[in-house]
Amino acid sequence: MTEAARKVAQQAEERLDEVAKNVRERFDRVTEGRFTDKVKNGAFADRADHGTDQGRDEARRREQGGPEH
Repeated sequence: MTEAARKVAQQAEERLDEVAKNVRERFDRVTEGRFTDKVKNGAFADRADHGTDQGRDEARRREQGGPEH
């Protein structure tokens, strides 16, 4: 390989490394603070899910033959 070709190849490799670095940084910014991450970290653990509880209560009443509301 000639010196000029080595220089071009080296520059291309450096550019690709920079592009890869930018892509990783942008990906990290985009995925940072996602809802699923917040759930996994327990952000909503102290909050009661009244909608789920209400649905379970209604299902239990239906199974027992009682009124739904």
